Amino acid sequence: MGGKFLAGCLVAALTIASGALAQSNPRYIAFQPSATKGALYAPDSGPVSNIAFLTIHRTSNFMNMIGTRELAKRGFIVLGMNPRSDNNEAIVNFENVALDIKQGIELLRKQPGVTKVVLIGFSGGGPATSFYQATAENGVAFCRGPNKLTQCPESLKDLPKADGLFLLDAHPGNTINALRSLNPSVIDEDNPGQIDSSLDPFDRKNGFNPDGHSVYSQEFMDRYFAGQAARMNRLIDKAVAMRAAIAAGTAKTSDDAPFIVYRNRARLMDFSMSVHPGTVKPHKLIRNDGSISTEIVRSVRIALAGNAKADRTLSNGTMFLTLTSFLSANAIRAKDSMVDIDWCSSNNSTPCAVRAITAPLLIAAMGGHYFVADNEIHFDVAASKDKDYVVIEGAVHGQTPCVACSKVTGRPYDNATKNLYDYVAKWATAGRFN
Repeated sequence: MGGKFLAGCLVAALTIASGALAQSNPRYIAFQPSATKGALYAPDSGPVSNIAFLTIHRTSNFMNMIGTRELAKRGFIVLGMNPRSDNNEAIVNFENVALDIKQGIELLRKQPGVTKVVLIGFSGGGPATSFYQATAENGVAFCRGPNKLTQCPESLKDLPKADGLFLLDAHPGNTINALRSLNPSVIDEDNPGQIDSSLDPFDRKNGFNPDGHSVYSQEFMDRYFAGQAARMNRLIDKAVAMRAAIAAGTAKTSDDAPFIVYRNRARLMDFSMSVHPGTVKPHKLIRNDGSISTEIVRSVRIALAGNAKADRTLSNGTMFLTLTSFLSANAIRAKDSMVDIDWCSSNNSTPCAVRAITAPLLIAAMGGHYFVADNEIHFDVAASKDKDYVVIEGAVHGQTPCVACSKVTGRPYDNATKNLYDYVAKWATAGRFN
């Protein structure tokens, strides 16, 4: 009775929310395990496309992600899903997200009129959906091997393939984000207050600006990125040793163990345009008026100087993980956090996965965020012959206009959301999925 009551309340809440927006009326869908759930959106009126979309993340609630409503308005069925590790990084066993995606694809293929399914990899959904598709296209050989920090289970054999992949401001992987966010000045993991000041990104002597974009020398950045990789490798070695002790029966626990990482809000690109300022080569930029130019695109993002304070906090600067969630979703081998990463040492790695995917691929980066350069890398290494890359001018990561950016540039970005989803709809209906 309690479960049905809660499900009914959720349906009502979703119905009220969508009605207020006059966009769609989602239907609550329960999957297995019970934490896995979804909201199925359909157009309110008019013709319905045979192409359906599915969006999901490693931990985030995507049942009301903006794309579900925007694409439903444009004639598509969309499934927004919550994964089994919904809002809980500590219980993530990354490879198992594929089992949630599988259920979503199977559900969409049963909807009347649906013949094609496109995965949406928004943010951390990028490594999740690209991992799924790479495994579906290549089998479990893709997600296993002596170089992998974790191995995928046998249950990932014979996954149904999606028909296309849309990477939406996808990051390269939670593993790479974690790597690039580590504060390399930490000398002792048990005493994170003990630091090497020559690697402190929040020291004005090293280039930090608490009032705007920080500017670091190339010499500092070279040492910094190498230091981040060195710290990550030390953490991995510690975690692997702990996992071996559990397997040998000599640890305090028999299945898993807590794993805490302090001071992880030190990603330079958050507060410095010295790092990944934009694309290297010319790419399509959708301007606010809807026109498309081809140029070297520079992000208009603003600096997040608050990281200096957050890095030392428990609530925002500390990762509370287990060995499993660290090794499967937050760890990757590297020699340099920017340019020398062992991309396929983790299954949570978009650049590794897209190299093994042949399905049609659309990549869209938000021009008011810091994944413009990363998405160019995804485009460059992707194996798909049918691939497209576009940047949405002045859009923040959440696909809405960057108001703060407009105050700096003096340009409006109020059409960012419309421009993005008009482009996606045009891409999906251009004939590639007939």
